[in-house]
Amino acid sequence: MHIHILGICGTFMGGLAALAREAGHRVTGCDAGVYPPMSDQLRALGIELIEGFDAGQMDLGPDMWVVGNVVSRARLADGSPKYPLMEAILDAGAPYTSGPQWLAEHVLQGRHVLAVAGTHGKTTTTSMLAWVLEQAGLQPGFLVGGVPMNFGVSARLGNCTSNDVLSAAGPPQGAKAPLGGSAVHAVTSVGAPFVIEADEYDTAFFDKRSKFVHYRPRTAVLNNLEFDHADIFDDLAAIERQFHHLVRTVPAGGRVVVNGLEESLARVLHEGCWSEVRSFGSAVSDFTAQGEPDAFDVLERGTPVARVEWALNGVHNQLNALAAIAAAQHVGVSPAQAAQALGSFRNVRRRMEVRGEVRGITVYDDFAHHPTAIRTTVDGLRRKVGGARILAVFEPRSNTMKLGAMKAQLPWSLEQSDLAFCHSGGLGWDAVEVLMPMGDRVQVSDTVDGVIAQVTSQARPGDHVLCMSNGSFGGIHERLLAALA
Repeated sequence: MHIHILGICGTFMGGLAALAREAGHRVTGCDAGVYPPMSDQLRALGIELIEGFDAGQMDLGPDMWVVGNVVSRARLADGSPKYPLMEAILDAGAPYTSGPQWLAEHVLQGRHVLAVAGTHGKTTTTSMLAWVLEQAGLQPGFLVGGVPMNFGVSARLGNCTSNDVLSAAGPPQGAKAPLGGSAVHAVTSVGAPFVIEADEYDTAFFDKRSKFVHYRPRTAVLNNLEFDHADIFDDLAAIERQFHHLVRTVPAGGRVVVNGLEESLARVLHEGCWSEVRSFGSAVSDFTAQGEPDAFDVLERGTPVARVEWALNGVHNQLNALAAIAAAQHVGVSPAQAAQALGSFRNVRRRMEVRGEVRGITVYDDFAHHPTAIRTTVDGLRRKVGGARILAVFEPRSNTMKLGAMKAQLPWSLEQSDLAFCHSGGLGWDAVEVLMPMGDRVQVSDTVDGVIAQVTSQARPGDHVLCMSNGSFGGIHERLLAALA
């Protein structure tokens, strides 16, 4: 079929486009304000990109319009529609669907879906899990909200012809009785594995359920759960409810892998769980780690079963690894096999990615934007560089941060940095006042140019400049490297 994707340059919709193209469909799409890496990936696949959402695109006459959640019924100040194409689709009675629903019906049907959910670490953990299954010879399909450097693409169909990939795996070892039900030990032949990043953000303007409700996973990872997405969720309880909707879709023969450190996830499971549960992270969890995040032993119920030695740092990545190991075990990959695969794991683009070094000053790019993610990212870099100076450069760009939710946590999140620089453009709150507890260690500017000037005046050889944003940040990485040269 010919599908036309509205909002094609988002990480999810861009991955969906790649899968549809690989499956033989004709794919076109539109978006506004596109930027790499997704725009580069789509052009490399030969997918036609149209700038904007003008109604003239109706002339394309696709078989299906696939609508991203960036699209809404919003009106501009003059009363005209912000997305004229969507209005035209509705007026014409043309067939349309959401990205997650199209994916569920055309890609995930008949697959063993391994879904990775959580406030933080979804992209990294999904990439880890896909790489572990790849190294085990399972040739998984995957859709990741970024570009894993081990694969070079954000999505692929993988081995979707075999129906017996799991037949040799047998039952999960040491399965214990799940909450609310009896133990079910059989992993049956349910299709080739597909690993997907399972986002709790809403599906589309006409479907306000979380995206992950569409995926029907047999293996579900609940990595962590904090308040986020203040633009669509009123409180943490509202997000917990969506996570429980995900748990409800996991079959009795499935597995829920849960972070044992999170009280919010304990509440989710307390609502009811009908599948095998395996935990990680806490002292009494099924899977625990012993050692530093860059080299540690993996213990399964107190018994050493594997050792991970890799290039990543940070306790958050150690926990991500445990989650991936526990999930991979459900499709027959032993912890030892998984740990060996993680030794060659390369992270996702924009996850502590070194963008360059000038005069002994290293510039990094990271996607961190939630206060907890910022703190764990800075902590991971601190463990890596020891006493060297860290200059944390960030913009509170997500809808949650723009609204001011959790702004009071920012000084805490930046605690381990030596200097911090905040881009305050577009905020509805006073960044100077919020960051005042940091004293003279922080500077604020409402323009990217101003931030660059502040950083270049302070940076010196041996420094590590960590840029954090969930957007393009005005191309700050290349501009900083040029200014520092």
